[in-house]
Amino acid sequence: MRLLRSCPLFSRIILLLAICGLCVPSFAAQQDNGGAPPKGKTRTYYVAADELDWDYAPSGIDQMMNMPFESIAKSYMEHGPHRIGHIYKKAIYREYTDATFSVLKPRPPEWEHAGILGPILRAEVGDTIQIIFKNNGTHPYSMHPHGVFYEKESEGTAYNDGSSGRSEIGGRVAPGQTHTYTWEVPERAGPGPRDPDSIVWLYHSHASEMADVNSGLIGAIIVTRRGMALPDGRPKDVDKEFVALYMIFDENLSWFLNDNIQKHTDDPAGTKKDEASPIDAEGRFNFVGPTGFTGVNLRFTINGMQYANLPMMTMKVGDHVRWYLVTIGFGFNFHTPHWHGNVVLDDGKRTDVIALSPAQMVTVDMIPDDPGIWLFHCHVSDHMDGGMVARYQVMK
Repeated sequence: MRLLRSCPLFSRIILLLAICGLCVPSFAAQQDNGGAPPKGKTRTYYVAADELDWDYAPSGIDQMMNMPFESIAKSYMEHGPHRIGHIYKKAIYREYTDATFSVLKPRPPEWEHAGILGPILRAEVGDTIQIIFKNNGTHPYSMHPHGVFYEKESEGTAYNDGSSGRSEIGGRVAPGQTHTYTWEVPERAGPGPRDPDSIVWLYHSHASEMADVNSGLIGAIIVTRRGMALPDGRPKDVDKEFVALYMIFDENLSWFLNDNIQKHTDDPAGTKKDEASPIDAEGRFNFVGPTGFTGVNLRFTINGMQYANLPMMTMKVGDHVRWYLVTIGFGFNFHTPHWHGNVVLDDGKRTDVIALSPAQMVTVDMIPDDPGIWLFHCHVSDHMDGGMVARYQVMK
């Protein structure tokens, strides 16, 4: 201290800062030691591609109207000598409990509405998603994610990319084979500055995308902002979450069209795969008229179900509800999800209709204030007539 008193004022300040520097770590040292974001967890999922029969309307009736199928709906749903009906063989992603792929992991009741979608994969920014994938099917399949970070062997797509074949196995997993995908979740895979605290990304098979997605191999990834996830990955700031895939499945382009004709028509030999008609059941011109064989194989669905057969989505007045909306598929998959009774917040704007184009993903929030059972449907009229309708319930 005697040295400090003998120095000029400026020198005293410099000396004092130097002495303090011995006691307090520098800002740079703090950054080196503890300034980096904490490393997230690795979330492991066991997912298989399974082939099975899928029912587009398991109740056997038009649940929107609580009555038997009539008119256009009957055209889509009736079984006959040259009509498949509402049960088709499909390929879907399903989650298992471990790498033996012997026990299916039960889907929680609140996620029964996910329907044909594969398991909902979750991560917080900073996490890593690891997928142990098994192809239980009869064609090469894969898992290709949107948004997250991956190296070539985890891209889930095989093409001329200069990767010396590293992407071939993951891009086309052969029947009976297993492959591990590793997807990192950096900041750019998470919510942006104007997003809610969680957002949705698609994943789907990309081995032969047109046949794969029309066969049913589609799922969703939900990524939560860093620090905003519960231990199971759900966002802290919401009460209810719903994922809705608005999609026209073109069964004419599925891997299993021939299988479905053989198994689900009464006269397979007489069924004409090119039978088309632009006249609907009401005698009106309809570009996708549901009277010919090709027309009724266009399935207008929400999460793989038609005519409000999707399990009821329920919430309470005042809940913070997050809706994850996605679509994918061929060129007619332009949709306008619409909620009756309540509104949502989309990028700061209030609305009750959202526009979706193929492979688009949108996340919106709702605070329901109007109790009742309400329609949730595509506002493209022919899509609605074709069965792209569900219901949700707001309880007091």
